[in-house]
Amino acid sequence: MRAVKESKRSRRSRFLRDAMVDVQIAGRGIRSRRVLLAMRQVPREIFLDRRFADAAYEDSAVPIPKGQTISQPYIVARMLEAAAIAKSDRVLEIGAGSGYLAALAAKLGREVCALERHEALVQRARSRLRHLGCRNVDLRQGDGTAGWPDGGEFDVIVVSAAGAQIPAALKAQLAPSGRLLIPLGDPDDVQWLTKLTRGPEGRFVEDRIEEVRFVPLVSCGEPRKP
Repeated sequence: MRAVKESKRSRRSRFLRDAMVDVQIAGRGIRSRRVLLAMRQVPREIFLDRRFADAAYEDSAVPIPKGQTISQPYIVARMLEAAAIAKSDRVLEIGAGSGYLAALAAKLGREVCALERHEALVQRARSRLRHLGCRNVDLRQGDGTAGWPDGGEFDVIVVSAAGAQIPAALKAQLAPSGRLLIPLGDPDDVQWLTKLTRGPEGRFVEDRIEEVRFVPLVSCGEPRKP
């Protein structure tokens, strides 16, 4: 009897994911087949607390612990499409939160390194990523503004929090022809999802994509506002 219930739950989840992709994502202009497929495959509800599970496929951000959020599905898709992650790409995510974007990026790229400053969120996200079999994700607790602690370069860097400027450490870890996606702006004002591309001779080209709303990017050493 239990297996039947789980099967029904799985089918319902797949139905809701397909509807989310068709209406909220493809229906709003996202065209990358690989991004659309990844979002059909990854169950968003497992990255939420049970009390928010019914909101998993709504067109909105959803709260997670530590005052963070799991971003609106369309915005996640928009960032991934703009990042243009290839199968051979090494990806860095800053502000991993629930682990949802890292799970999607794991289906698109070769390797995903992710940093989250809240240890409690790291533990939850690791458990969920293991459940999904995401073996190409290295998730750690750390200060995302300082870049990946082991160094190296990344073909794609996605920052899932808003800052007034792009941290220099992240720009330094962006590989030639690499793409960096970050919301720029005041947390209490307009933010712009911005794409930074590293061109020839280390020059950077910056493009605004669209207005967004993200939680602030905070350094581990930065005091919290009262």
